[in-house]
Amino acid sequence: MSETTPSAPQTKAARHALIVQILGKERIRSQAELRAALVERGVSTTQATLSRDLVELRATKVRSAGGTQVYAIPEAGAPGQVHGAVLSSGDDAAAHTSARLARWCADLLVTAEWAGPQLVLRTPAGGAQLLASAVDDAMVPGVLGCIAGDDTVLVITRSQQTAADLAARLLSLADPAQRHAERP
Repeated sequence: MSETTPSAPQTKAARHALIVQILGKERIRSQAELRAALVERGVSTTQATLSRDLVELRATKVRSAGGTQVYAIPEAGAPGQVHGAVLSSGDDAAAHTSARLARWCADLLVTAEWAGPQLVLRTPAGGAQLLASAVDDAMVPGVLGCIAGDDTVLVITRSQQTAADLAARLLSLADPAQRHAERP
């Protein structure tokens, strides 16, 4: 394979965007795996450049539910995303499930319990920021926001029903058997 192709990112910003995309979709365990994934997409870079890119993107390694450490970018929200979108009353959490939210639920969500309009999500150590960011970015109707610690996410919703529905939805995403059944 050639080192670059006409469709490959040629700027640092484009390379960063591609790294964010790769880390959002794949479980990358090492810089060597990330370099290989970049090469598959027509981007060749040195290990030193890739290391600097990961620092600039604030990528960290987190332990997935299976115990494997993978690279993740905690604040990988889409540029220009409008968080105050007007949603119809018929919208539900299933319609607002991003691939990123599904992935982090499968990798990180341990439990989900609610009390009134508050939902508490538990993750392995170091996973709460990633899961909270994915919930925020999904813009689920009725979710006011998230507060994340190290292994706990507090999700504030508008109602007890929203909290209960979201807990069920997130737990279904965390269960691979359920997730496969929901695919079209």
